[in-house]
This record gives sequence, C-alpha cells and structure tokens, in this order.
Amino acid sequence: MATGNELLALAARHVGEAYVLGAKVPKDNPGWAGPWDCAEFASWCLFQASGRLFGCDQDRDPATADAYTGYWRRDAEATGRGTALVVAKSIPGAFLLRFPASNLIGHIAISDGTGGTVEAHSSKTGVIRGQVDGRRWDIGVLPPMLQYDEPDLMRPAQPPGLVLRLKQPPMKGALVERLQRRLAERGFSPGDIDGSFGPHTAAAVHAFQLTQGMVADGEAGRQTLQALGLA
Repeated sequence: MATGNELLALAARHVGEAYVLGAKVPKDNPGWAGPWDCAEFASWCLFQASGRLFGCDQDRDPATADAYTGYWRRDAEATGRGTALVVAKSIPGAFLLRFPASNLIGHIAISDGTGGTVEAHSSKTGVIRGQVDGRRWDIGVLPPMLQYDEPDLMRPAQPPGLVLRLKQPPMKGALVERLQRRLAERGFSPGDIDGSFGPHTAAAVHAFQLTQGMVADGEAGRQTLQALGLA
C-alpha cells in the first residue's frame, strides 16, 4: 500500500505547474503536467499513488472521472475517513478540505505534516507550497487507500480571522454591506445591498476572485477583503 509520504513526494514534483479552474485531468495519465485545479490535482495524485479513485463522480473510468471538492466530502463521509484538522496538519500526505457552498467550489490541499501544503492553488499562483494556518478548512481527510504514519507531534491549526461566506442563518452586518457596495462599485452585482451575505453576494465574490486569479470559492476572507480595500 502506498504511503502518505509517497503521495506528498509525487505532488511536490508538480510545484510550479499551471492552474485552470475546471481543468479536466485523466487520473490514469502519469505524464500529466497541468493544467490542474485543486480537486483534480488531489485526485490525480491519489490515483497515481494508489491506483484507486477518490473524490470523483460516479464515472469509474479514471480517464474521464471528474474530481470535485463536493465529491471529496461525500467520499470522506462515506468511508468514515474524515479527521480533525490538527491530525491532517500533522501527517504528511493527509488532505485538508474546504467544503463547497451550493453552486460554488471549495478547496483542497495536501499537508506536508509540518504546517505546509502542496496544492493547486489558483490561476495566479499555480501549484504551490502553501501554509495550513490562517485559512478556513472544514475537515482533514485520510483516504483509506493510503497508509499513514502516526504523527510524532500534533500541530494545532491556527484559524483564520473573519471569513464572510454562505451560512444559515446568513452572516449579516456592516462589513457585509461594505463588501456589497465595493463589489457593486467594481461591476460585480451582489443583488440587494442589504448587509446580508446570501447567494447573490457569494456569486459576486466568486466572479471578483476569478478576475483576480484568486481561489474562487465565493468566500471573502482576508485576501479577498484586502483586494477590495476592506482590510
């Protein structure tokens, strides 16, 4: 059985390659060198290491199977292989997953076990070595087709600051209203400027992020707020 360390080493060889949101990657092509998106990169690395699909749609042909963060959530829950962020941060080759909101994308990265990541990040930066801390993640994932070592040291994940995003009940307040106004000024309609972060606001954030080459998940965290002059 392949190990998390082997998967991490494989992923690291692709740092610097291009990112395109929605790129389609044949999971059974060992010579693929981009472009990637985050879920396609994660599922390709896992298939190359293990010969098994995970985080993909129900098409069982690895040449055409579509990877998506929503499918990663589904498979993590179906296999019972979700884990705490502190565990994923501390284990090489574990995955860190941000769930997608409705009609949007999430994000996924591979942990290096010491607080860093390897990930297909965004169109601006491509495949990079990033950091776990200061970013919003929902769960860690330890796919069952990999063997993982017990961590020698647990490394607590440092949470991000405020992240405006779709929630129930909706996030509301003056900062949401300022965000909506700034998006509208930039030509991205958030719907009613009412101080409530709903689907129209998320769609406008997503569209703005696409134009900036950012992770286009529709969530307004520190980087997105800074890009809009709000942080």
